[in-house]
Amino acid sequence: MIYTNLPHTDIEVSKICLGTMTWGNQNTETEGHEQMDYAVDQGINFFDTAELYPIPAHSDRYAHTEKIIGNWFKKNGNRDQIILGSKIAGNDDFTKWIRTTGFSRDSIISAVEGSLERLKTDYIDVYQLHWPERSTNYFGDRDYNHDVTDHWQDNFHQVLETLRDLIREGKIRHVGISNETPWGTMRFLEESKVHPSLPRMITIQNPFSLLNRQFETGLSEIAIRENIGLIAYSPMGFGVLSGKYLGGKLPDKSRISLFPNYNRYGGGNATKATQKYFDLANRHGLSLAQMALAFVNTRPFVTSTIIGATTMDQLKENIGSIDVELSAELLKDINAIHNEIPNPSP
Repeated sequence: MIYTNLPHTDIEVSKICLGTMTWGNQNTETEGHEQMDYAVDQGINFFDTAELYPIPAHSDRYAHTEKIIGNWFKKNGNRDQIILGSKIAGNDDFTKWIRTTGFSRDSIISAVEGSLERLKTDYIDVYQLHWPERSTNYFGDRDYNHDVTDHWQDNFHQVLETLRDLIREGKIRHVGISNETPWGTMRFLEESKVHPSLPRMITIQNPFSLLNRQFETGLSEIAIRENIGLIAYSPMGFGVLSGKYLGGKLPDKSRISLFPNYNRYGGGNATKATQKYFDLANRHGLSLAQMALAFVNTRPFVTSTIIGATTMDQLKENIGSIDVELSAELLKDINAIHNEIPNPSP
C-alpha cells in the first residue's frame, strides 16, 4: 500500500480509501465486516462513510452503514488504527426526512453526535459537509445555472465556527467539503485565512474518473496551490468503468439493474468512451477497472481514491490497482480519448 498525508496534518492515510455506501442495502453487515477485514489486511487504514448511507437513501435504512462500521469497531477494538471520515447530509428534497435545518449550529452538532453514537467512537477524523446548502451544481449538469428562487444566505463563517467548537471538544479532528465548487472551496479557505481561529478545510470529496474529469477545470489548481486534497469518489463511474455494461449487458444485482436512476455514467458518449478505454486497457494487458483506478491514484491532486465493491472479487481487484503503473504512452492514449470525448458523464 502507498500512504500519503492528509493535507496540513501529520496523519498518514492509505492512497486507497474504503468506501462504504452499499453496506446496509446491497451488502449485509457480515459482508461489510468481511470487506473491512480484508481491506485492513491489505494496508488500508482510511474509511469513508456518511449519515446518509446506504445509497439510495431511504428513511427505513437511515445511517445503517455507520451502525455496521460501529459494530465492527466494537467487535475488533481497533478504532485507533483507522482514519475515519463521515459527513452531514446536505439539504435537499431526498434528505428532508433527516432534517430541514441545513447546516445550522444545532443541525451540525446533532449530526455529529448521532454519527459518534452509531459509529461507537468518541471522535471522527475528517468530518465533511456532504453537499453545499446553496443551489449549485447537480449530477448531470456541467454548468452552473443560478437559481433566483434560492434564499440561501452566506453562512460560511457560522458553519466554520460550529466545526471549530466541535474540534475543541474533541468530537472531530479535521474538516472537509464534498461536491463543492471552486467558488465555495475558496470561500471556505479564505474565511479561515481571514479568521485564523476557524478551522481550515483540508479535503474535498468530489467525483473524478476517466468519464468525469471536471475537477481538473479550476478545482485541481486550487487543490495543488492551496493544498486541499481531493478524496476522489466514483472513480469507477458506478461500475461502468469495469466494462461490465458494454454491449448492452445489464448484470443481475449490478447497481444500474437495481437502481436505474443511478445511470448517470451511461448514455451514448459515455458508452463510446468506455469502449475506447476498455480496448486501450486490453492493448496494454490491463483490466479496465485497474487502469481506471490507477489513473485516479496517480493524479497529483488526489490524496486518496475511494473504492467501493459489492463482492470480494471486485474489492480485491480494486485494491490491487495500487500496484499498477501507467506508462507515458498509455497516459498519452488516455488523454487522446479524453480529448475526443471529454467528460461524457458530468
